[in-house]
Amino acid sequence: MNKKRLGVWLSVLAIVGVLAGCGKTDAGSADKKEVRIGYFPNLTHIATIVGLENNYFAEEFGEDIKVTTKTVSNGGLFMEAMASNSIDIGTVGPGPVINYYVKDPKYHIVSGAVNGGAVVVANGKSGINELADLDGKKIAIPVIGSTQDVMLRKALKDVDLQAKANGGTVEFFAAAPADTATLFIQDSVDGAATQEPWGYILQNQADGKLILDWEDFAWGKESTNTVVATSDAFLKNEKLSTAYLTAHAKAVQFIQDEPEKAQELVVKHIKDLTGKEIASDELEAAFTRIEVTTEVNEDVLQEMADISQEAEYIKTNEIDGLIDLEAIKKITAN
Repeated sequence: MNKKRLGVWLSVLAIVGVLAGCGKTDAGSADKKEVRIGYFPNLTHIATIVGLENNYFAEEFGEDIKVTTKTVSNGGLFMEAMASNSIDIGTVGPGPVINYYVKDPKYHIVSGAVNGGAVVVANGKSGINELADLDGKKIAIPVIGSTQDVMLRKALKDVDLQAKANGGTVEFFAAAPADTATLFIQDSVDGAATQEPWGYILQNQADGKLILDWEDFAWGKESTNTVVATSDAFLKNEKLSTAYLTAHAKAVQFIQDEPEKAQELVVKHIKDLTGKEIASDELEAAFTRIEVTTEVNEDVLQEMADISQEAEYIKTNEIDGLIDLEAIKKITAN
């Protein structure tokens, strides 16, 4: 176990938690002079981080628009911030967006960002060697209703298991990804369905055993783990929404062309944000488990909605109108 590195990561997330909410708020009017971008401080949000580090957002919005940021630790908090008008646009998993959309169809997915980036890791002391061994075990997920929650439910179906809350035998335990390594060390959970770099950290620092790699977990490479989401109000301002998506597409292209430089920017971003430096070898290993893209697999999102309805997180799986990719397709076609 590498306790020193684990301590660095825990310190990073603790500081990020304090920083969350530091972005300024605005009334969100049509003539607004500020755009508030939300994201998580982890690898699956690399497109937003690179866009900020390379000043792509500032360049596309221009001098008259001030760009501010807000970091959050899970999708539920992201959507709450968007609902309370303190985030205009940003990257979040599709699960929370779907949960909010079926209640209020003013939210939209307007681009892909990252596929994959999620794995299932077992506690080394749990006796879990394969997915079927999750029977009767307690598994950590970032938050109830999260994308990893839905992905785990899909994976369990393949071995005829289901969540205890729905009459099955697998206990879902909501815990912040930053806390999962500690839960492993304390033997408080038997495994975790989590995003990167936390999956690799559980393996490298908490004696975790990889059970499902990113290509095998739920929809694998086809899963749209992180997407760009926004509201009707922001989309109506075509100048702002086009500027954001242009910067986002530039960031995705940069990461595809310059993966090593992109990883260096993530390390720098976290260090500037928290004062802590992340080990580049850990980030490099976790980077191999993501696929950066602007594409969205609409069939996968519908299946996520179906599973969320089965879990009784939402009352309907009707998500027509959720996905609006017209603008990003025009931008990436040029």
